[in-house]
Amino acid sequence: MSESQGPAQRLFTAARRLLGSLLATGETRLRLAVLELEEERVRLVGLLLIVGLSLILLMLGIGVLTTLVIVAFWDSYRLTAIAVSAGVLLGSGLLLALRALQLARRRTLLVSTLKHLATDRDLVERERREGHHER
Repeated sequence: MSESQGPAQRLFTAARRLLGSLLATGETRLRLAVLELEEERVRLVGLLLIVGLSLILLMLGIGVLTTLVIVAFWDSYRLTAIAVSAGVLLGSGLLLALRALQLARRRTLLVSTLKHLATDRDLVERERREGHHER
């Protein structure tokens, strides 16, 4: 009986192989997703540290530069110097905030995993279509 299996047994064996393949593919994709998440976490922690330190240094530098401009024009154009400094700082802050929003909307998380899943889905669809054409 092991050499000549019936149709039900062959179907059961094929379904078991298909399920095994699907589980193996799913496990591989899950491992890829976990790896990408770990890499993204490390990248974000480093990025946050650098951004935090650069913001502190930039705030100190802008404060000193603004003070220098105001002191330089204290006798003649004190209010103009203050207004221009404030305008430049506010305008720069708005431009940087818009750029930050633009960067935040860009999707980078799990891009590789999603690409591989789309490839898998396309392969399954192609196999399904080819299977229909053969019948």
